[in-house]
Amino acid sequence: MKSKYENMKIIYNRSKIGWYWAPLFVSFWFLLFYIVVIPSFHRMPKLKTVEDERQKPGQFIGERAENTLLRLSKIGPKVVGSAANEQVAVQFLLSEINDIEGRARTDLYDIEKDVQIASGNYLLWSMVNVYQSVQNVVVKVSPKNATSEAALLINSHFDSVPGSSGAGDAGMMCVIMLEVLRVITEFETPLTYSIIFLFNGAEENPLQGSHAFITQHPWAPNVKAVINLDSAGSGGREILFQSGPDHPWLMKYYGKNIVHPFASTIGEELFQNGFVPSETDYRVFRDFGNIPGLDMAQTLNGYVYHTKYDRFNLIPRRTYQLTGENILALVKALANAEELENPSKHAEGHMIFFDMLGWFFVYYPEGTGDIINISVCVLVCITIVGYIWIMSSSTGMFRRRIWAKFGILTALQVAGVGLGIVLVISIALFLDAVNLPMSWFSQNWMLFGLYFCPMIFGMGIVPAIYFSRTKEHGLPLGYGIQLLMHSHCLILTVVTAVMVSYRIRSAFIIMICIGFYTLSVLINMVTKAHKTNFLWLIPHCICQLLPFMFYTYCCYAFYVVFVPMQGRECNTNPEILMGFFTALMVLLFAPFLVPLFCLFRKSKTIISMFGICTIVFIIFAATPIAFPYAEKTAAQRFFAVHTARTFHNGDAASTISHADSGYFVMPVDRRPHTVDDILFENTNYTKAERMDCDSELMCGFPIYSSRWLNAVDNSYFVPGPEPSKGYVPTLTILDKTSKSETNIRFDLEISGPDHTSIFILPLNDTKLVDWSFIKDPLDQNVKPPYYVYWSYALDPKPLQFSLEFEHENPDWSGATFKIALMGHRIHDDMFITEDFREFLATFPPWAHVSAWLGSYNSWQL
Repeated sequence: MKSKYENMKIIYNRSKIGWYWAPLFVSFWFLLFYIVVIPSFHRMPKLKTVEDERQKPGQFIGERAENTLLRLSKIGPKVVGSAANEQVAVQFLLSEINDIEGRARTDLYDIEKDVQIASGNYLLWSMVNVYQSVQNVVVKVSPKNATSEAALLINSHFDSVPGSSGAGDAGMMCVIMLEVLRVITEFETPLTYSIIFLFNGAEENPLQGSHAFITQHPWAPNVKAVINLDSAGSGGREILFQSGPDHPWLMKYYGKNIVHPFASTIGEELFQNGFVPSETDYRVFRDFGNIPGLDMAQTLNGYVYHTKYDRFNLIPRRTYQLTGENILALVKALANAEELENPSKHAEGHMIFFDMLGWFFVYYPEGTGDIINISVCVLVCITIVGYIWIMSSSTGMFRRRIWAKFGILTALQVAGVGLGIVLVISIALFLDAVNLPMSWFSQNWMLFGLYFCPMIFGMGIVPAIYFSRTKEHGLPLGYGIQLLMHSHCLILTVVTAVMVSYRIRSAFIIMICIGFYTLSVLINMVTKAHKTNFLWLIPHCICQLLPFMFYTYCCYAFYVVFVPMQGRECNTNPEILMGFFTALMVLLFAPFLVPLFCLFRKSKTIISMFGICTIVFIIFAATPIAFPYAEKTAAQRFFAVHTARTFHNGDAASTISHADSGYFVMPVDRRPHTVDDILFENTNYTKAERMDCDSELMCGFPIYSSRWLNAVDNSYFVPGPEPSKGYVPTLTILDKTSKSETNIRFDLEISGPDHTSIFILPLNDTKLVDWSFIKDPLDQNVKPPYYVYWSYALDPKPLQFSLEFEHENPDWSGATFKIALMGHRIHDDMFITEDFREFLATFPPWAHVSAWLGSYNSWQL
């Protein structure tokens, strides 16, 4: 019989794996990502053709949708107010709808169509959005002898931003709607409720067509739920990123019927908390119609979003089939859902949902999620206590000593995680401070060296140093590493509990991590494999396979969506977003893998390679190797407006204090000075001295939309010749009335181009107390200047409105308010002068410039 001392020597065996196995260990996880995760993300069904329909009628035919989009995209840019949008596109849609109606089963369905022309105004963000004669094409399909007026709404938009054909955003969704309409009406599709197809003619303007429909169309009161379809890229899998709100039954139908799932509660919470710099029509339906729904968008290749590169030929062909099959199945299910009759009866909280690599879809109520999360947290605590109890019996060590070691290792893990996060944030701040952000914009592989490597280095080097110095004076190496991972699991358990207490539904993502790890621990405890040197690694690594794939899948999806978005965000440091998210993902997919490096000989050297890799990649970021932009595929975005500016001391008849002309240039990402050397060295162009932003509204810049407000600080004015005429709005004072000693009313009229920005700033302690627009900005005490965006589509009738000001002192000497008008001709390239074309040609090939004519005029009245 062996003595207790001999048993202890066996237990304390600290044999290690040869260092040369470490590269194979790392390579395995890399291969798993590239062979399984990435193909799963991009997996799409084969495009079905007309021939396939002959063999199996009633299915979605992607080839038809593709051919329709080809014809629609040939119209070119479809900007609100342009002939392409208001005439050609509308007639195209009506022609397609007529063809579908001609083949429809009119014995089964009543088909009605309408071209809505509407005007209105509402508060969007801090801007009053005024629209005039915008158009929507609407189709209603109702089953014969329907017993209910309830309807399902499917919405997308056919208009586009200036200069873009809008093939991806959102022409593709429109042709998918047309094909869904055809399949439903041509074949015998059971319907309980009506379906309304809204082809929205003013979404980019922004969100005007949806407001016009939901607040004014006679069919709108019957809408009980909406499927909103949009795009932030060019094809690919459409992601469901918002649902409800508070209508979990919608997610149940999505989960049961969707063919190719791609959805996550994480995306929903990111979007609803402002991490995505965009809005969709879903917001209008929710806020102004109180309608629940599903918000879905395609996000692949977001680099071309809102650019001239958003073209038909860039959309993957299989996208039509994937999205079409999903939408057709979802529409069929919801149009027969009993909850559609009265959705308010089924408004009962939120759902937690996510897809597992697109293989299957998981969804359950928030209450169930709380039970699962809390149960897993309790199981983790019990398992760790049980493990330490068994360890004490196996090693003969006092439990208090093991708990002390566990406390030390927990502190080391916290220190390692903290070191990794500090390194990541420091790199993010450093790169932005030295004007080297976004090196990963077109070179996504840079993210590995800049943020994955320092996080792995920080998490690994601290325990590696500790284990190399404890030797025979501590726990057996295997036990020590397992305790280290237990400590991380306990930390994540605490984080999960905190997230649950704050009602953060995304807590499920951490629950998966600790749940699978706890499963491996339980298997090892039952089989007693945890006592061996290396056998415990088998169940441990097997139980890490699915979490690793899931987290790297989520990480890859995040980069696909958010990396291109940073090309249109200038106010925040994009390195912080990328670095923080990467650190978070490493804390989920790597905490139970990185400690395993300590099992290899020369572990400190192996882990230090990640630190060396970080340094190399930081050097790359300062060289042309990591230049962020690429022609066509990842262009840097600019806006350029050829403009004339006139500043008046008083009203229109007063003297002009200053007038000039030139080119207003607005970079929209975090590298606003990349083209400075190209534009201003060895050329005739110079930057004009900046206007006083305190005295001139919007610094004297011709603002086009509310999205431009955040980029004013990086904008500049380049003197140049005056543009051609016909784009300058006119201001007329119709009447000026004294309502009382302290109140004055102005009646004004504005006429001009079909896109005009209006800024109003009260002066000399006056206050705007009333006007003829929606009263929300005044009631909500929106900080001046007040922003009114006015556009028209068909009817160029001048905009007439009134302003009433209040002054505590009856002495009205001096100006009452300042008003600035910025007119824009955004859809007539023929008016662009040769001088402006030469200026635009100065920009490098990797720059994408959206350009048009504009004006700036200001008065003090």
